[in-house]
Amino acid sequence: MDISDLLGRFGLQDCAAAARSSTAQSPALKDGLVVETPIDGSPIARLAADDADGVAAKIAAAQAAFARWRLVPAPRRGEFVRMLGETLRARKEDLGRLVSIECGKILSEGLGEVQEMIDVCDFAVGLSRQLYGLTMPSERPGHHMREMWHPLGPVAVISAFNFPVAVWSWNAALALVCGNSCLWKPSEKTPLVALAVQALADETAARFGDDAPAGLSQVVIGGREAGERLVDDARVALVSATGSTRMGREVGPRVAARFARSLLELGGNNAGVICPSADLDLALRAVCFSAAGTAGQRCTTLRRLFVHEKIYRDLVPKLKKAYAGLSVGNPLEEGVLVGPLIDQGAYERMHYALDRARSQGGKIAGGERVGDAGYYVRPAIAEMPAHEGIVMEETFAPILYVFRYSRLDEAIAMQNSTAQGLSSCIFTRDVQEAERFLSAGGSDCGIANVNIGPSGAEIGGAFGGEKETGGGRESGADAWKAYMRRQTQTVNYSADLPLAQGVKFDV
Repeated sequence: MDISDLLGRFGLQDCAAAARSSTAQSPALKDGLVVETPIDGSPIARLAADDADGVAAKIAAAQAAFARWRLVPAPRRGEFVRMLGETLRARKEDLGRLVSIECGKILSEGLGEVQEMIDVCDFAVGLSRQLYGLTMPSERPGHHMREMWHPLGPVAVISAFNFPVAVWSWNAALALVCGNSCLWKPSEKTPLVALAVQALADETAARFGDDAPAGLSQVVIGGREAGERLVDDARVALVSATGSTRMGREVGPRVAARFARSLLELGGNNAGVICPSADLDLALRAVCFSAAGTAGQRCTTLRRLFVHEKIYRDLVPKLKKAYAGLSVGNPLEEGVLVGPLIDQGAYERMHYALDRARSQGGKIAGGERVGDAGYYVRPAIAEMPAHEGIVMEETFAPILYVFRYSRLDEAIAMQNSTAQGLSSCIFTRDVQEAERFLSAGGSDCGIANVNIGPSGAEIGGAFGGEKETGGGRESGADAWKAYMRRQTQTVNYSADLPLAQGVKFDV
């Protein structure tokens, strides 16, 4: 399918026409953005960016929409999200293909990301009838107390290129059923899918009727400056930002300075442990997907692997053989498992990391560039003599650092020694090893898995991590509370006015 036809299905054909007429080569232009597909580096669209006045107008519209939407009953708000999920179901093929074209992940992953959006809509619909508070006894006679949850305010979602639509849905589906309006600033590398989703949200709102106010869901197009305007505006009640730890260090303090809330989903230097009792065939398959899938560009990508010394010589050669057989190429082609890195900068960072690994005595297999168009690479395995240096840094690329270990506590200690704490896994058939890993003295990550890799989280569980991963949680049983404000209410239904703690104040 021609990209112009695909964009036309979302009403974005003018963006493709603008790209064809532009001779500019830079992805960042004074008057907007040129969007390039990582499949071959060609420009596929040109977009106007929101200036300061444009962002301010969208924030004002979101504030006005919130004032109306918060008064709509929560189950009715859930109906809107249900309808949005149905719209996504009907357009899954088109949207999934656009995800693959714009960010480079293989088609099954692009479609899977849209399925994740559909799943979280279903999840949020159920929550719209379960925004439960508490009742509690009062120490004062003739009184009762309760806890209520109310809508918070406009929510800004700042998303990264690697999951260009799913991250928005994790936030927006819950924020909408909680009574909030949403502003979305996508990565400047993947704005088209955001505009496509917004077109589907607008279509849903038109069918939903007058209860859905104008400005309920909006997209802000731009780079760092646009994001900063959302971060600094006092009308934005919550900023949910997904990206690097460096980005989080800037966003968190700026939001805190105005006493607003932030939900940060930042980096992950994720590890796996393979024990002598493990099912090695299962572990091998899990490692290949977790470490090489999405070209290593997931925050949950497996980056460090600790293999017990008893099985190291058996497993690692098999892993190298499996890596050598991974099909690298156009992500839209059937059978391809590894698509391109997002851009030249990602490619250069990968090879900087591999050069440092070599300087530290690492033995590298793979890592070479594949082809000339786009930035395709062979996933790399780096057998490292020590857990230090470049290993302690997250490189957003398919590099797997492999180490020997002799005792489980040694492997857990190395796993926990990095600054990030997102996801982790262990492969074992020994219940004691599994429970040791999952205990308070085991993995220090927000996600800990047994006999599956660290990647591929489901929407039913809270997603997020500790330490420099930011501490935020999206989806899961009580993540909705991040999008609401809590109020303690006390009602006196008596004719008296007793005071708490036995205080006497007679007038």
